[in-house]
Amino acid sequence: MDRLSKEQRQRYARHIALPNFGEKGQRKILESRVLCVGVGGLGSPVVLYLAGAGVGTLGIADSDVLELPNLQRQVVHSSGDVGKPKVETAKKRLRELNPDVTVETFHERVTAENVHNLVADYDVVVDGCDNPETRYVLNAACYSAKKPFVHGSIFRYEGRATTFTYDPGTPCYRCIYPSSPPPGFLPSGAEAGIASPVPGLIGMIQVAEVLKLLLGEGDLLVGRMVLYDMLAMTFREVRIAKDPGCSLCGKEAGAGLS
Repeated sequence: MDRLSKEQRQRYARHIALPNFGEKGQRKILESRVLCVGVGGLGSPVVLYLAGAGVGTLGIADSDVLELPNLQRQVVHSSGDVGKPKVETAKKRLRELNPDVTVETFHERVTAENVHNLVADYDVVVDGCDNPETRYVLNAACYSAKKPFVHGSIFRYEGRATTFTYDPGTPCYRCIYPSSPPPGFLPSGAEAGIASPVPGLIGMIQVAEVLKLLLGEGDLLVGRMVLYDMLAMTFREVRIAKDPGCSLCGKEAGAGLS
């Protein structure tokens, strides 16, 4: 893309006015490809703001259909969408928000069998998942393809976010969580509850990380994790280190996608 149209210069005027962004940065955003896996609590604000920012191609993968309890926090969808595939209702809303954006939908569960084909064509992958199993699969595929993976997770009144670029000496998701918890160890969102602002706030942190990755600007949350507590209204940052014994990225790795 050589230059922005008159309408695009108006639409993205607040980006263009930013130092270290400008029209060149906006062109980078418009030429980028981002995959968000999950368009639920985290994925909804992520895809809305990425579309608003002008990410040229947004991939959204989710196997679920919309249910009424989702609407308390899954803001990309509407009441009239209940019973429909989330990827289709999200696509409709994103196209209404910004016709510059091409939305590619995958109404399927992300597994070890399809994950490599899904991530191959994207510049950045965003974690909008609601289960650790899918995160392990995505982490392994992104590590293999050296695709940045922007992680977010939420539980009740708390959330956390970090970014994995898989550069030498930096951690991966499995460095932090070496193995998946046993089935039933963690209650589901329906059982535990989720405060509606939490996924919105964590999703915005993820969007900020994606834009910095695409622009090549700012300090990423690599080797750092932000922890948010809504009730205490606190943010904490913790350092996370690469695990030399990690079964995926450690010195004697070879565990594969499981």
